[in-house]
Amino acid sequence: MTASDSSLSGTAQTDRLQVDLLASGLLPPLPAAFLSGEALDLLAPLGFSPGDLESPGSAGVDRRSLAAALATANASYGHPAGGRLATQLADPATRVVVTGQQPGLFGGPLYTLTKAVAATLWAERLQTSGVPAVAVFWVATEDHDYREVAQGRFPTASGVLSVDLGDDPSPLLPVGMRTFGQSVTKILEELKGAMPGERYTEWVEKLGTWYRPEARFGEAFCRLLVEILKDRCPLLLDSMLPAVKLAQQPWLERLASEREDVEQAFIARDRAIESRGFELQVSPQRGASPLFVLHGRERRRIEWLDADRFALRGREPFEESIDWLLELIAENPAAVSAGVMGRSALQDAILGTTVLLLGPGEVSYMPQVAPVYDVLGISPPSVAIRPQAMVLSRHQAERFETLDVTLADLLSSSFDIDGFLARGKGDDVVAPVREAIRDQLVRLKGAALGIDGDLAKPWEKTQQQVDKALAAFSGRLTATVARRDEIARSRLEDLLASSRPAGALQERIISTAHFPGKFGSAFSDALFSQLDLDPARLHLIIPGETS
Repeated sequence: MTASDSSLSGTAQTDRLQVDLLASGLLPPLPAAFLSGEALDLLAPLGFSPGDLESPGSAGVDRRSLAAALATANASYGHPAGGRLATQLADPATRVVVTGQQPGLFGGPLYTLTKAVAATLWAERLQTSGVPAVAVFWVATEDHDYREVAQGRFPTASGVLSVDLGDDPSPLLPVGMRTFGQSVTKILEELKGAMPGERYTEWVEKLGTWYRPEARFGEAFCRLLVEILKDRCPLLLDSMLPAVKLAQQPWLERLASEREDVEQAFIARDRAIESRGFELQVSPQRGASPLFVLHGRERRRIEWLDADRFALRGREPFEESIDWLLELIAENPAAVSAGVMGRSALQDAILGTTVLLLGPGEVSYMPQVAPVYDVLGISPPSVAIRPQAMVLSRHQAERFETLDVTLADLLSSSFDIDGFLARGKGDDVVAPVREAIRDQLVRLKGAALGIDGDLAKPWEKTQQQVDKALAAFSGRLTATVARRDEIARSRLEDLLASSRPAGALQERIISTAHFPGKFGSAFSDALFSQLDLDPARLHLIIPGETS
């Protein structure tokens, strides 16, 4: 159920829950331009899809070995449909919808989960149209941004509870090689104490079976997604899986051997983007490779020194030949990985991606990434923007009507509860009085200047003093009126805290694992039935009540 077709009664009420992300300015410039049909040439050779494909192509990639490895891996996660999805992936006629994210603590922010759901919905839409398709979630375990994956946020009665695993014990170590450590046990106990209710306590205990001190980020993340999404979970792909690295081997070699052409393509595209008035989302690092080498348990970026040699950033002294790098890729591709400027192309090369489902921030930097597809000869997919979502309880959704407020109001950075409550009561009695006084002052000015022209400045000072006094009185009156209805204030504060916790959209702040604890199985049911693929509006998810 989306806001537009919910069972909440009344057209006016459903209108209150609609948020046009374009009109509200809640999309970055490039995604907003693409959705408006503008600047699409900057994505070339990548296509763009706002929610459907007229004629989805197939890259015809041989995925049989990779599919077999993914069948085994997904069985270990308990994925009930992993074998079936892997069999589909092995068929060269199957189109692939790909999305992904780092395996954040407790599932990462909510948008991570909505990506997975949207990928499944994309694949199911293609299936319904007669096109065989499968959704794949790329679990980015090769990344080493520890701060991004080591924290979580949960809404409590006293505000947002932030939890984290503490300081980074091993800078530059890929996420997939890390375990949680003892901190995760303390965090789970803290969640039990902060979240009332038997259902939530049972859920936290279940989380503890995956999030153990000795467990790794990728495995726990995959098991959590399978638990939430069951047989509609995408096929999960750990980017450090040996079969994945083996499939990437020839493309890693090409990124290294064709480094000069790749660099020139990036330079040309950056100039084109800036010439159109858009900012570069990835700061250019000329001479820096899109490749990283795992050296001494540290993932370090390659920097080209000249035509024949390279160094590793921050690792001195370290200098090797390009031939040495190519030999490393041939013998041990697991030691080499791509960064943001090369990851998508390698991913799409081995999967033959038809639809690449990305968040607005990721779409913003894809124009810079896109040229590498042509340089390496990789069949380009169509880019789609993931839908954005917000989860509210039914009683919260119903309060928009009684409070006479809209969701767009709450998401505005200028929303002020005191001012809203005063306007809602119709108690802005100062405005008509201010206008009447200004009219009288204008008449006074005419009469006074008729007597003495030198009275202009004293009159202006008098007008300023009157306006200032009335503004101050209006502010006190607004606050007084707002305080008269503390119930309305409390409910508005609750809605504001739920929809814009910490001043940002809910899906970017609150951890995925919170919602199954609060709503039970009704949460995943609501996600699949109420989310759709329209990226231009915010999708309100209202889980049904469960015992």
